[in-house]
Amino acid sequence: MRAALLAMAAAGLLACAPQDQAVGDPAPETAEEATRQDICGASAFDYLLGTPASEIDQTTLPEGARIITPDMMVTQDFRADRLNIITDTDGRVSSLSCF
Repeated sequence: MRAALLAMAAAGLLACAPQDQAVGDPAPETAEEATRQDICGASAFDYLLGTPASEIDQTTLPEGARIITPDMMVTQDFRADRLNIITDTDGRVSSLSCF
């Protein structure tokens, strides 16, 4: 009986694991790792590359996403699930990153 309860509890915890990260993969510690693992879903927004930031419909972005310009100050806290849309000096999206 005890073994069955432990097995059910373990199954419940696995069901709550993030689905975009393979079981056993270590949690990303850097923006490079998080972006490579696509933790924030940046690959779904690849179509924005080269787009003027002023033309992005921000209502289509995930909650917490931010558009970062070259002269903008941003917080230094690391959140692997946060999509960052980075622009060049010309105002066009140059890269996407998770941090």
